[in-house]
Amino acid sequence: MDLPKFLLADNSQNNPDRLYIVHTQTPRFIVGFDIEDFNINQEIEWIDSPANEKDTKELLSLAEEFLTDELDNEEFLFDDDDEEFED
Repeated sequence: MDLPKFLLADNSQNNPDRLYIVHTQTPRFIVGFDIEDFNINQEIEWIDSPANEKDTKELLSLAEEFLTDELDNEEFLFDDDDEEFED
């Protein structure tokens, strides 16, 4: 199976105010953050050895970009669904 570089996850039953991004490529990690802002209460759990500070900043920037794209796409999909129900 060819996994995407990033996956978006939640655990709404136990942590309804948090989202998680899983980085599936080495160095693998999970970053948890406040649902309202990627940079609030951010915690990183490294699965592999941690990246250096420069690489960590770059990976977190890519993760945030992924999140923004996913949320924009989700809004687009919901907008399309709303149009179907209006007809």
